[in-house]
Amino acid sequence: MAGFGGFGGLFSSDMAIDLGTANTLVYVKGRGVILSEPSVVAYHVKDGVKKVLAVGEDAKLMLGRTPGSIEAIRPMREGVIADFDTAEAMIKHFIRKVHKRSTFSKPKIIVCVPHGATPVEKRAIRQSVLSAGARRAGLIAEPIAAAIGAGMPITDPTGNMVVDIGGGTTEVAVLSLGDIVYARSVRVGGDRMDEAIISYLRRQQNLLIGESTAERIKTSIGTARMPDDGRGASMQIRGRDLLNGVPKETEISQAQVAEALAEPVQQICEAVMTALEATPPDLAADIVDRGVMLTGGGALLGELDLALREQTGLAISVADESLNCVALGTGKALEYEKQLRHVIDYDS
Repeated sequence: MAGFGGFGGLFSSDMAIDLGTANTLVYVKGRGVILSEPSVVAYHVKDGVKKVLAVGEDAKLMLGRTPGSIEAIRPMREGVIADFDTAEAMIKHFIRKVHKRSTFSKPKIIVCVPHGATPVEKRAIRQSVLSAGARRAGLIAEPIAAAIGAGMPITDPTGNMVVDIGGGTTEVAVLSLGDIVYARSVRVGGDRMDEAIISYLRRQQNLLIGESTAERIKTSIGTARMPDDGRGASMQIRGRDLLNGVPKETEISQAQVAEALAEPVQQICEAVMTALEATPPDLAADIVDRGVMLTGGGALLGELDLALREQTGLAISVADESLNCVALGTGKALEYEKQLRHVIDYDS
């Protein structure tokens, strides 16, 4: 039996990667999503030479806490590669981590890209994946992957609307017959929400906090709507007092977070409204029936579905595994490649 397992492992080295701004997920054919780590790389700079120290979880702990000789960066910005060499090192590391043996044949890899990515950005992603050791690199549009992962019947001749809120971008797309009828990508996502919380606290309380604290506030008590009692839950946070330069602890309430996040939430609502206006009438009628599916990590923001429902009047639902939707959809495209061949782009 052990021999069999080894055999299967050799054949199923093909993988799908959701190369996200905040997290990278790796799906291996036949095994599902087996890796989900932050898209962060920490490296040591000595005499102008970069040496990778940590990738993923370990590197994320270093964000905002590094000495001068060490840098911790996110190679992905707004869904596309911002730092080519670091992205390649990160992809290599994740491929190796998934395949502990180095004897595997070169895998075929499908990566999802934002719908708004330019040909140059697509080429950069493809090149990074090939340089990291892939045999072939296919690209799939993120909204299609998200819809497949959320279990939407995208091959039917009916309109499906998916809103994928990632770390760097929000993709709003209307799909029918297995392809995109209308899509737009707005550069607002989880990162923009963190920035909004940081700048709100700086303005209102003269308190400077780091990215990781902002993210903790967002995931703990983040909400898209004002709490009914006008205050909601609260949490203790620490940062630096900008008036006298010393560390300080204070409290932040849900109402304050809702106020801080009002602008990014409004931008997401506007993107959905614009998409609905641009949708052909017959497909718009289908969307009224079926509602809108939210996917991505940003979909987990408290009461975002309610905020969108108030704006659009449509039924809004959050996908079951919204964090993994894009990775699962990209993985399904790998498993059912023959049926979904038209949505995977292998050449450019």
